[in-house]
Amino acid sequence: MWNPLNCILWLIVGGVAGTLAGRLIRGRGYGPVGDLALGLIGSMVGGVVFNLLGIGPSGPLAICGHIIIAAIGAILFVLGVRVVLDSDFAR
Repeated sequence: MWNPLNCILWLIVGGVAGTLAGRLIRGRGYGPVGDLALGLIGSMVGGVVFNLLGIGPSGPLAICGHIIIAAIGAILFVLGVRVVLDSDFAR
């Protein structure tokens, strides 16, 4: 069932993860909207990757694990987009 608190938490995790990934990859981030979008996409990518690996956060600090997973997913997403755009296929 849809819960407004879950939606707010998802946006917060996505924003923090996108900011973290943007700073690590680009050095200055992609702006507020870009960082949020990057974090939300990254949370989906990271969720799929870590679910396939059978790894997931649990316990009282699970939110930190979700942020880390989303940031890793966002980094993988950015690197994947760069590989596709830099390849001969994109030219």
